[in-house]
Amino acid sequence: MKIITDFFIRGGPVMWPLLLCSLTSLTVTLERFSFWQRQRSRKSPVLIDRIIKLAAAGHIHEALSLKAENNDGAARLLLGALENHDQDLTTSLELAAGREIEKAKRGLGILDTIITMSPLLGILGTVTGIIGSFDLLGAQGIADPRAVTGGIAQALITTASGLTVALFTLLPYNYLRHRVQKGAGYLSQAATRLEAVCKK
Repeated sequence: MKIITDFFIRGGPVMWPLLLCSLTSLTVTLERFSFWQRQRSRKSPVLIDRIIKLAAAGHIHEALSLKAENNDGAARLLLGALENHDQDLTTSLELAAGREIEKAKRGLGILDTIITMSPLLGILGTVTGIIGSFDLLGAQGIADPRAVTGGIAQALITTASGLTVALFTLLPYNYLRHRVQKGAGYLSQAATRLEAVCKK
């Protein structure tokens, strides 16, 4: 633990925003993983089939009565569109799909910002560390080269830390983007099936 603390202190003040970035990244990633785990467990193709069959038979109110047992995102999409069945179905489906996709994308903007910002913070730490080294070099000359190494160490530590935070955020970010795309495809498939039976 002492080694980590010393490493953090030697990185200088820029390490604090980098620490905040890493904690935020971890929090958002865990929350999103939990969200997708819940979505996976709530997926109910049987419920979607029932909703579509009832809609095809014109039993809209009976289909809407299934809302109480609804936890599947695609089922929410279909029932949300059927609630407004007196309006244009395609528009209703698009609006309902937009709401579901927004839920799925929540937090991705934060991770994207951290991926961009962390290396820049590392570069800022590098610049401030080198400035400090040159200040010491100007004040003490080359009589004590060890006095300069603190600034160089700060420069290297912040660069490495910024890149590490960005890399460890990039991996879950790409995975979560893939899950959003896959989820959008699942919603689109359900919406297409409903449109097909309602237009018959």
